[in-house]
Amino acid sequence: MTEEAKFENGGKARPPRPPWKELRESLERHGFRPSRRFGQNFLLDENTARAIVQDSGVGPEDRVLEVGTGCGFLTVHLAHVGLELLTVEIDKRLAEVSRPFLEPYPKVRLLEGDVLEGKHELNREVVQWVGEEQPWHLVSNLPYAVSGPVVALCASMNNPPKSMTVLVQKELGQRLAARHNTSNYGPLSIITQLTCDVRMLRDVGSGSFWPRPKVDSSVVRLTLKDSIRDPKLRELAMQRIRPLFTRRRQTMVRVMGDLGANKAALREALVEAGYPENTRAESMAPEELADWVLGPHWPKG
Repeated sequence: MTEEAKFENGGKARPPRPPWKELRESLERHGFRPSRRFGQNFLLDENTARAIVQDSGVGPEDRVLEVGTGCGFLTVHLAHVGLELLTVEIDKRLAEVSRPFLEPYPKVRLLEGDVLEGKHELNREVVQWVGEEQPWHLVSNLPYAVSGPVVALCASMNNPPKSMTVLVQKELGQRLAARHNTSNYGPLSIITQLTCDVRMLRDVGSGSFWPRPKVDSSVVRLTLKDSIRDPKLRELAMQRIRPLFTRRRQTMVRVMGDLGANKAALREALVEAGYPENTRAESMAPEELADWVLGPHWPKG
């Protein structure tokens, strides 16, 4: 028996993944058809699933959240490490398919439900599991429909994950990793980069999924920074940054002036700090921009 076929923490055999044909038949028996609304595209490639777990660097002592259990293809690779795993699946039919596959793993909890409580809030059971102090990680083939909100909400938590290793649409990965003065740079880039260092690791072609999506995907690694702002300050900064990006082609002086700032004082402050008078929000790095919107020149009231 190879080391790959054993639990790292117990030497037990990892049950082989059933052939895709058998799983496909099981899905059909449960009346399952992939949902665009749920963004369901299942990663079939074993090497990619294995690589995502390796990229995450998680070990037996870690706590991991997975969003989108699906058929358990990535889940079982995570469970095999011997870590504590909370895996969330919104589709009851998929939960029924994957549950028997996960039975050999006592540290795995399958939560049946939506990871989102609403557009701007995570499921309460997920938040409770995360807690206020214990470190945790997000490792997922994120459903396309919720990938952006999930990453943003996790990054915004009082206790954000130590790392996020996620498979997402390539376009979303580019937005997460975008640098200032680029077309992909925006509020999602900023909210994640205020908390995390972001790297795109590799692209994954559409042929690795069922059903085959019309776009390519990428594995993205987000690592918690050593020092981050207080969550309330991060939230306030993002409340002020978002309106700047609704008019991203206009200067900060104009937009902030329209919101009530003293334009002359703002121009002078920008020049003194080494910025041109016509500086736009998109030309500032996340930390710089947060400093400006939290500083004395933001309009009062």
